[in-house]
Amino acid sequence: MFLSYPILAALLGMLIAQFVKIPIHFLASRELKWSLFLSTGGMPSSHTATVISLTTAIGLTSGFYSNEFAICVVVSAIVIHDAIGVRREAGFHAEVLNKLLADFNQLIEIIKDHNVKMDQYQKKFKELLGHKPVEVFFGIITGILVGLLTFYIYPF
Repeated sequence: MFLSYPILAALLGMLIAQFVKIPIHFLASRELKWSLFLSTGGMPSSHTATVISLTTAIGLTSGFYSNEFAICVVVSAIVIHDAIGVRREAGFHAEVLNKLLADFNQLIEIIKDHNVKMDQYQKKFKELLGHKPVEVFFGIITGILVGLLTFYIYPF
């Protein structure tokens, strides 16, 4: 194997979490959306699954009292805080901005009807940036499971 167990666990955590978003979205909306594999946000949090898979792998290989595990815990806490807090708030901001853009474009249409020339701004902001706490929780569960399963499968 070319990848160390912790790196493999982290990559698998990310890929599995990204892939699982597709059937979960399908079950919730009856819409098959393959683009979710490459998108941010959604259930489960792939950022969380990635860092928790890495943290679990480091804990299992280096020990749960090691400096490496402590570093992973701190980095995981930062990523989780960012997923729930900062990125989620940015998503709320994008939602408000998109509403303002829609209203602005309506106003432009009204002005156009009165023969006034103006360009429209069409670009929408991505609203699904962060995660709800439940999405992060299932990212943590996914990460722990992937880290443990990879540990028992990886040939040391």
